[in-house]
Amino acid sequence: MDPRSSAVTLLLVLVMLLAAGCGSEDEAKRSAIAAPYYPRAEAPISWASVAPRQPVAQRAPTAKRAPIVKRAPIAKRAPTVKRAPTVKGAAVARPAPVARRPPSSLAPVSARPAAESATPAATRAPDAITRCAAAAVRPLRTRALAFAAVVRTRARARVTPGGRIVGSFERLNANGVPTVFGVLGRTDCAGRWLRVQLPTRPNGVLGWVRMRDVRLIRVRTRIEVDLSARRVTLYRAGRELIGATAAIGASDTPTPTGSYYVNQRLVAPNPGGPFGPGAIGISAFSPVLQDWIQGGPIAIHGTNRPDLLGGAVSHGCVRVSNGVLLRMFRLALAGTPVVIRA
Repeated sequence: MDPRSSAVTLLLVLVMLLAAGCGSEDEAKRSAIAAPYYPRAEAPISWASVAPRQPVAQRAPTAKRAPIVKRAPIAKRAPTVKRAPTVKGAAVARPAPVARRPPSSLAPVSARPAAESATPAATRAPDAITRCAAAAVRPLRTRALAFAAVVRTRARARVTPGGRIVGSFERLNANGVPTVFGVLGRTDCAGRWLRVQLPTRPNGVLGWVRMRDVRLIRVRTRIEVDLSARRVTLYRAGRELIGATAAIGASDTPTPTGSYYVNQRLVAPNPGGPFGPGAIGISAFSPVLQDWIQGGPIAIHGTNRPDLLGGAVSHGCVRVSNGVLLRMFRLALAGTPVVIRA
């Protein structure tokens, strides 16, 4: 074979190989689009557990620092002029005497009476706490509408707005349910404050809490207990919904009278027990059984002795039938006002 023809043939083969392996950019895109996709092996980025990291932005070039300007030289102090020598024998002129101020009728400051020199702070401006105690209180409770104040994290009750602390309350009480106050009114003196009923001894104690520490909830129910009639009545929006016969405290463990509110609702572990299916706790305490658990709190609860309803047989709590208790439990939210009359 002719060497020249063999060289030409080899050159043609190389050209064909290069053309087959190096396609154009459009051909590369078409081949990528036509490639098969396997979802199990190539999950989309939105399903991936680790998203691709964003490219790190390049740091901008630091601007060159301006040259430091040299401080101007401090001017030298002028030489002090020497005093001319005094000629001997010459009369030296003396300065004229300073005219004295005529005697004043006012006494010097140090000689003033202490009562005139300084005014007590109490007479300069009225005390803020006294001012808040006398501030107008806007009522927030009627027979058809009331408010419950649920503690957000912690609330401190005070004697007056900004005054002495009488109690500190956490978000949950001793039974693990939210701490609730019964709201009576509000004032805007030194901030926004609420006049509330407290679930502590003695019965009927009141306090002030900051509005920002609680969450207000509307309550449209109201409970009235008539001890002489042995009767419990529940109202909603001023209308009577439930009226039932009740058992009240015995003569030696009486049910306390006064104005209270529902501060907790508890489900009994044994629906067939002495408390029935549950209890509606109110912010009152037994005036006699102070050594009981949690200080002898009063509640409206069910019973396993319906035959005793209508009598004065309890330790101070108000007993109703289990069916009535279940209806009241659903309606009487925390914060519901409770009035117990003799």
